[in-house]
Amino acid sequence: MAARKASTEITLALLKPDLLANPEFVESILSEIRNNRHGVEILRRKRVFWTQEQARAFYVEHRARFFYDRLVRYMTSGPFEAMALRGPGAVAWWRKEMGSTRPVQMRISNPS
Repeated sequence: MAARKASTEITLALLKPDLLANPEFVESILSEIRNNRHGVEILRRKRVFWTQEQARAFYVEHRARFFYDRLVRYMTSGPFEAMALRGPGAVAWWRKEMGSTRPVQMRISNPS
């Protein structure tokens, strides 16, 4: 049986304010994307600086969660970079590259 080929997907990737403050980290991530062997590419990049209203609208699905206000403050604390990534299995690839979305879990599983 032949291996199943991943479908082409498009996903949103955000390089958040604290990461954007360090150009070496940004370049390292961009290099990782440019040189990946999975066929994922950057379709579009844009530097963004949200207002409180824009951040609240984007994260509206989290408004009842305990972290909502903190997330909005964080995402409006400085510019971030939004990228559209495209490629076979782009969603899973990006999630794997970025690791856990849970900070405590990430510190335990990948302390460096």
